[in-house]
Amino acid sequence: MNTETTPYDIVIIGGGPAGATAAMYTSRSGLKTVVIDKGLTTGALGITNKIANYPGVTELSGAELLTKMRNQAKYFGAEFVSDRIIGVDLQSEQKSAFGNNGVYIGKAMIIATGSLGRGKQIKGEREYLGRGVSYCATCDGAFFKNQDVLVAGNNDEAVEEALFLTNFASQVHFVSPTNSINAPERLISELLEKGNVHMYSEAKLKEIRGNGKVDRAIISHAGNKDKSLAIDGAFIYLQGGRPITDFLQGQLSVSDTGCLIVDREYQTAIPNVYAVGDVICNHVKQVIIAAGEGAVAAMSAEKALRGRRKAIVDWAK
Repeated sequence: MNTETTPYDIVIIGGGPAGATAAMYTSRSGLKTVVIDKGLTTGALGITNKIANYPGVTELSGAELLTKMRNQAKYFGAEFVSDRIIGVDLQSEQKSAFGNNGVYIGKAMIIATGSLGRGKQIKGEREYLGRGVSYCATCDGAFFKNQDVLVAGNNDEAVEEALFLTNFASQVHFVSPTNSINAPERLISELLEKGNVHMYSEAKLKEIRGNGKVDRAIISHAGNKDKSLAIDGAFIYLQGGRPITDFLQGQLSVSDTGCLIVDREYQTAIPNVYAVGDVICNHVKQVIIAAGEGAVAAMSAEKALRGRRKAIVDWAK
Protein backbone atom coordinates (compact mmCIF):
# COMPACT_ATOMS: atom_id res chain seq x y z
CA MET A 1 0.00 0.00 0.00
CA ASN A 2 1.55 3.28 -1.10
CA THR A 3 -0.21 5.79 1.08
CA GLU A 4 1.83 8.70 -0.24
CA THR A 5 0.69 8.40 -3.87
CA THR A 6 -2.89 7.33 -3.18
CA PRO A 7 -4.07 9.59 -0.36
CA TYR A 8 -7.25 8.99 1.58
CA ASP A 9 -10.13 11.36 2.05
CA ILE A 10 -10.21 10.71 5.80
CA VAL A 11 -7.43 9.54 8.10
CA ILE A 12 -8.66 8.42 11.53
CA ILE A 13 -6.13 7.86 14.29
CA GLY A 14 -7.61 5.47 16.86
CA GLY A 15 -10.02 2.59 16.34
CA GLY A 16 -12.11 2.71 19.53
CA PRO A 17 -15.85 3.46 19.55
CA ALA A 18 -15.36 7.08 18.44
CA GLY A 19 -12.94 6.24 15.63
CA ALA A 20 -14.81 3.15 14.45
CA THR A 21 -18.13 5.00 14.35
CA ALA A 22 -16.58 7.92 12.47
CA ALA A 23 -15.15 5.43 9.97
CA MET A 24 -18.56 3.86 9.46
CA TYR A 25 -20.12 7.23 8.65
CA THR A 26 -17.34 8.52 6.40
CA SER A 27 -16.97 5.30 4.42
CA ARG A 28 -20.74 4.96 4.08
CA SER A 29 -20.82 8.43 2.55
CA GLY A 30 -18.31 7.37 -0.09
CA LEU A 31 -15.16 8.89 1.44
CA LYS A 32 -12.01 6.76 1.22
CA THR A 33 -11.22 6.11 4.87
CA VAL A 34 -8.34 4.55 6.78
CA VAL A 35 -8.24 3.89 10.52
CA ILE A 36 -4.83 3.49 12.13
CA ASP A 37 -4.91 1.66 15.44
CA LYS A 38 -2.47 -0.19 17.70
CA GLY A 39 -4.76 -3.11 18.52
CA LEU A 40 -8.18 -4.19 19.73
CA THR A 41 -7.31 -4.12 23.43
CA THR A 42 -5.12 -1.03 23.54
CA GLY A 43 -8.09 1.24 24.28
CA ALA A 44 -10.51 1.61 27.17
CA LEU A 45 -13.41 -0.24 25.51
CA GLY A 46 -11.25 -3.15 24.37
CA ILE A 47 -10.15 -3.91 27.93
CA THR A 48 -13.64 -3.59 29.46
CA ASN A 49 -14.89 -6.94 30.70
CA LYS A 50 -18.64 -6.32 30.37
CA ILE A 51 -20.86 -3.77 28.62
CA ALA A 52 -24.52 -3.73 29.68
CA ASN A 53 -25.64 -0.13 29.04
CA TYR A 54 -25.15 0.28 25.29
CA PRO A 55 -28.60 0.67 23.66
CA GLY A 56 -29.89 -2.38 21.84
CA VAL A 57 -27.10 -4.62 23.09
CA THR A 58 -27.31 -7.21 25.86
CA GLU A 59 -24.28 -8.08 27.96
CA LEU A 60 -21.07 -8.63 26.03
CA SER A 61 -17.41 -7.71 26.43
CA GLY A 62 -16.00 -4.43 25.28
CA ALA A 63 -13.81 -6.23 22.75
CA GLU A 64 -16.87 -7.98 21.29
CA LEU A 65 -18.78 -4.72 20.95
CA LEU A 66 -15.80 -2.98 19.38
CA THR A 67 -15.32 -5.85 16.93
CA LYS A 68 -18.93 -5.43 15.80
CA MET A 69 -18.37 -1.69 15.31
CA ARG A 70 -15.23 -2.25 13.28
CA ASN A 71 -16.81 -4.93 11.13
CA GLN A 72 -19.69 -2.59 10.35
CA ALA A 73 -17.23 0.12 9.26
CA LYS A 74 -15.33 -2.42 7.14
CA TYR A 75 -18.59 -3.48 5.51
CA PHE A 76 -18.99 0.07 4.19
CA GLY A 77 -15.41 0.11 2.91
CA ALA A 78 -13.27 1.49 5.75
CA GLU A 79 -9.73 0.16 5.91
CA PHE A 80 -8.16 -0.69 9.27
CA VAL A 81 -4.37 -0.69 9.61
CA SER A 82 -2.36 -1.84 12.61
CA ASP A 83 0.34 0.74 13.23
CA ARG A 84 1.63 3.18 15.83
CA ILE A 85 1.49 6.86 14.88
CA ILE A 86 4.60 8.71 16.03
CA GLY A 87 4.05 12.10 14.40
CA VAL A 88 1.73 14.18 12.24
CA ASP A 89 1.74 17.15 9.87
CA LEU A 90 -1.45 19.14 10.41
CA GLN A 91 -0.29 22.44 8.93
CA SER A 92 -0.26 21.39 5.28
CA GLU A 93 -3.41 21.27 3.17
CA GLN A 94 -3.10 17.48 3.10
CA LYS A 95 -2.93 16.06 6.62
CA SER A 96 -0.29 13.40 7.23
CA ALA A 97 0.13 10.78 9.95
CA PHE A 98 3.56 9.17 10.23
CA GLY A 99 3.54 5.60 11.50
CA ASN A 100 6.20 3.01 12.12
CA ASN A 101 5.03 1.15 9.00
CA GLY A 102 4.06 3.98 6.65
CA VAL A 103 2.71 7.47 6.01
CA TYR A 104 -1.05 8.04 5.84
CA ILE A 105 -2.25 11.15 4.01
CA GLY A 106 -5.78 12.52 3.89
CA LYS A 107 -7.80 15.62 3.14
CA ALA A 108 -9.11 15.53 6.71
CA MET A 109 -8.07 13.87 9.95
CA ILE A 110 -10.05 12.66 12.94
CA ILE A 111 -8.10 12.13 16.17
CA ALA A 112 -9.65 9.48 18.40
CA THR A 113 -6.68 8.25 20.40
CA GLY A 114 -8.37 8.04 23.81
CA SER A 115 -6.86 8.63 27.22
CA LEU A 116 -4.66 5.72 28.22
CA GLY A 117 -1.44 7.65 27.75
CA ARG A 118 1.22 7.70 30.45
CA GLY A 119 2.03 10.94 32.21
CA LYS A 120 4.96 9.47 34.16
CA GLN A 121 7.79 7.50 32.60
CA ILE A 122 9.73 4.61 34.07
CA LYS A 123 12.96 5.63 35.76
CA GLY A 124 15.66 5.42 33.10
CA GLU A 125 13.17 5.23 30.22
CA ARG A 126 13.93 8.64 28.75
CA GLU A 127 17.66 8.37 29.43
CA TYR A 128 18.00 5.14 27.44
CA LEU A 129 15.48 5.84 24.68
CA GLY A 130 17.22 4.83 21.45
CA ARG A 131 19.94 3.10 23.45
CA GLY A 132 17.99 -0.02 24.30
CA VAL A 133 14.57 1.44 25.12
CA SER A 134 12.09 1.23 22.26
CA TYR A 135 8.36 1.47 21.60
CA CYS A 136 8.43 -0.53 18.35
CA ALA A 137 9.63 -4.13 18.14
CA THR A 138 8.91 -4.36 14.42
CA CYS A 139 11.22 -1.37 13.92
CA ASP A 140 14.06 -2.32 16.23
CA GLY A 141 13.72 -6.05 16.93
CA ALA A 142 16.37 -7.12 14.44
CA PHE A 143 19.00 -5.12 16.39
CA PHE A 144 18.57 -7.52 19.32
CA LYS A 145 19.38 -10.79 17.60
CA ASN A 146 20.60 -13.39 20.13
CA GLN A 147 20.17 -10.90 22.98
CA ASP A 148 17.82 -10.74 25.97
CA VAL A 149 14.97 -8.25 25.96
CA LEU A 150 12.05 -7.20 28.14
CA VAL A 151 8.50 -6.37 27.04
CA ALA A 152 6.28 -4.47 29.50
CA GLY A 153 2.52 -4.34 28.95
CA ASN A 154 -0.69 -6.34 29.16
CA ASN A 155 -2.53 -5.74 25.87
CA ASP A 156 -2.55 -7.27 22.39
CA GLU A 157 0.00 -4.74 21.13
CA ALA A 158 2.47 -5.92 23.78
CA VAL A 159 1.78 -9.60 23.01
CA GLU A 160 2.13 -9.15 19.25
CA GLU A 161 5.38 -7.22 19.68
CA ALA A 162 6.71 -9.88 22.07
CA LEU A 163 5.86 -12.59 19.53
CA PHE A 164 7.79 -10.68 16.89
CA LEU A 165 10.79 -10.40 19.21
CA THR A 166 10.89 -14.17 19.80
CA ASN A 167 12.16 -14.48 16.22
CA PHE A 168 15.33 -12.58 17.13
CA ALA A 169 15.97 -12.49 20.88
CA SER A 170 17.50 -15.27 22.95
CA GLN A 171 15.07 -14.56 25.77
CA VAL A 172 11.96 -12.38 26.01
CA HIS A 173 10.95 -11.37 29.54
CA PHE A 174 7.24 -10.45 29.39
CA VAL A 175 6.29 -8.22 32.33
CA SER A 176 2.54 -7.74 32.83
CA PRO A 177 1.27 -5.36 35.53
CA THR A 178 -1.88 -7.47 35.90
CA ASN A 179 -2.60 -11.13 36.52
CA SER A 180 -4.43 -11.47 33.20
CA ILE A 181 -3.45 -10.17 29.78
CA ASN A 182 -6.01 -8.22 27.74
CA ALA A 183 -5.42 -9.94 24.43
CA PRO A 184 -7.09 -12.67 22.33
CA GLU A 185 -6.55 -16.15 23.76
CA ARG A 186 -4.92 -17.35 20.54
CA LEU A 187 -2.21 -14.69 20.87
CA ILE A 188 -1.60 -15.45 24.54
CA SER A 189 -1.42 -19.19 23.85
CA GLU A 190 1.00 -18.64 20.99
CA LEU A 191 3.24 -16.53 23.23
CA LEU A 192 3.16 -19.05 26.09
CA GLU A 193 4.16 -21.84 23.70
CA LYS A 194 7.39 -20.06 22.79
CA GLY A 195 10.37 -21.66 24.49
CA ASN A 196 12.28 -18.41 24.88
CA VAL A 197 9.56 -16.44 26.73
CA HIS A 198 9.55 -15.89 30.51
CA MET A 199 6.27 -14.57 31.93
CA TYR A 200 5.98 -12.29 34.98
CA SER A 201 2.38 -11.53 35.93
CA GLU A 202 1.39 -8.91 38.51
CA ALA A 203 4.83 -7.43 38.00
CA LYS A 204 5.88 -3.79 37.83
CA LEU A 205 8.75 -2.43 35.78
CA LYS A 206 10.38 -0.05 38.26
CA GLU A 207 13.63 0.99 36.63
CA ILE A 208 15.81 0.60 33.55
CA ARG A 209 19.54 0.74 34.14
CA GLY A 210 22.62 0.76 31.98
CA ASN A 211 26.06 2.09 31.25
CA GLY A 212 25.74 4.02 28.02
CA LYS A 213 23.10 1.51 26.89
CA VAL A 214 20.55 -0.71 28.62
CA ASP A 215 21.97 -3.64 30.54
CA ARG A 216 19.31 -4.48 33.13
CA ALA A 217 15.81 -3.87 34.43
CA ILE A 218 14.44 -3.85 37.97
CA ILE A 219 10.99 -5.34 38.47
CA SER A 220 8.82 -6.05 41.51
CA HIS A 221 7.06 -9.36 41.02
CA ALA A 222 3.82 -10.31 42.82
CA GLY A 223 4.84 -8.85 46.17
CA ASN A 224 8.29 -10.44 46.16
CA LYS A 225 11.58 -8.61 46.54
CA ASP A 226 12.76 -6.54 43.61
CA LYS A 227 14.27 -8.68 40.88
CA SER A 228 17.12 -7.63 38.58
CA LEU A 229 16.95 -8.90 35.00
CA ALA A 230 19.98 -8.74 32.73
CA ILE A 231 18.66 -7.39 29.41
CA ASP A 232 19.89 -5.61 26.31
CA GLY A 233 16.61 -3.96 25.35
CA ALA A 234 13.30 -2.84 26.89
CA PHE A 235 10.12 -2.50 24.81
CA ILE A 236 7.43 -0.57 26.67
CA TYR A 237 3.68 -0.78 25.98
CA LEU A 238 2.23 0.34 29.29
CA GLN A 239 -0.98 2.35 29.66
CA GLY A 240 -1.95 5.26 31.88
CA GLY A 241 -4.85 7.67 32.23
CA ARG A 242 -3.91 10.78 30.24
CA PRO A 243 -5.21 11.84 26.81
CA ILE A 244 -2.86 10.49 24.16
CA THR A 245 -1.56 13.56 22.33
CA ASP A 246 2.24 13.21 22.38
CA PHE A 247 2.37 12.32 18.67
CA LEU A 248 0.90 15.76 17.84
CA GLN A 249 4.20 17.37 18.85
CA GLY A 250 2.53 20.58 20.01
CA GLN A 251 0.66 21.31 16.78
CA LEU A 252 -2.63 21.52 18.70
CA SER A 253 -3.09 23.27 22.02
CA VAL A 254 -4.38 21.29 24.99
CA SER A 255 -6.26 22.22 28.15
CA ASP A 256 -4.80 22.21 31.66
CA THR A 257 -5.84 18.57 31.94
CA GLY A 258 -4.16 17.62 28.67
CA CYS A 259 -7.34 17.39 26.55
CA LEU A 260 -7.72 18.60 22.99
CA ILE A 261 -10.12 21.53 22.54
CA VAL A 262 -12.85 21.39 19.88
CA ASP A 263 -15.92 23.31 18.71
CA ARG A 264 -19.52 22.05 18.59
CA GLU A 265 -18.74 20.02 15.46
CA TYR A 266 -15.62 18.53 17.10
CA GLN A 267 -13.27 20.48 14.87
CA THR A 268 -10.00 21.66 16.40
CA ALA A 269 -8.38 25.06 15.79
CA ILE A 270 -6.98 23.65 12.53
CA PRO A 271 -9.55 23.31 9.72
CA ASN A 272 -10.36 19.72 8.69
CA VAL A 273 -8.77 18.31 11.84
CA TYR A 274 -11.26 16.86 14.32
CA ALA A 275 -10.98 15.21 17.74
CA VAL A 276 -13.47 12.91 19.46
CA GLY A 277 -13.78 10.56 22.42
CA ASP A 278 -11.70 10.52 25.59
CA VAL A 279 -8.99 12.72 24.05
CA ILE A 280 -11.21 15.83 24.30
CA CYS A 281 -12.46 17.92 27.21
CA ASN A 282 -16.02 18.04 28.58
CA HIS A 283 -16.44 14.41 27.57
CA VAL A 284 -18.63 11.94 29.50
CA LYS A 285 -16.70 8.68 29.40
CA GLN A 286 -19.38 6.39 28.01
CA VAL A 287 -19.25 4.31 24.82
CA ILE A 288 -22.47 5.80 23.48
CA ILE A 289 -21.10 9.35 23.92
CA ALA A 290 -17.85 8.52 22.11
CA ALA A 291 -19.77 6.87 19.28
CA GLY A 292 -22.07 9.90 18.95
CA GLU A 293 -19.11 12.27 18.80
CA GLY A 294 -17.54 10.12 16.09
CA ALA A 295 -20.74 10.33 14.03
CA VAL A 296 -20.95 14.12 14.36
CA ALA A 297 -17.29 14.63 13.46
CA ALA A 298 -17.64 12.32 10.46
CA MET A 299 -20.65 14.20 9.11
CA SER A 300 -18.92 17.52 9.76
CA ALA A 301 -15.83 16.39 7.86
CA GLU A 302 -17.94 15.08 4.97
CA LYS A 303 -19.78 18.43 4.81
CA ALA A 304 -16.51 20.39 4.78
CA LEU A 305 -14.82 18.25 2.13
CA ARG A 306 -17.79 18.49 -0.19
CA GLY A 307 -18.29 22.21 0.32
CA ARG A 308 -21.76 22.12 1.83
CA ARG A 309 -23.07 24.51 4.48
CA LYS A 310 -25.01 21.82 6.33
CA ALA A 311 -24.38 18.17 7.07
CA ILE A 312 -26.71 15.63 5.50
CA VAL A 313 -28.64 13.54 8.01
CA ASP A 314 -27.49 9.94 7.50
CA TRP A 315 -30.74 8.00 7.68
CA ALA A 316 -30.83 4.42 6.40
CA LYS A 317 -31.23 4.14 2.66
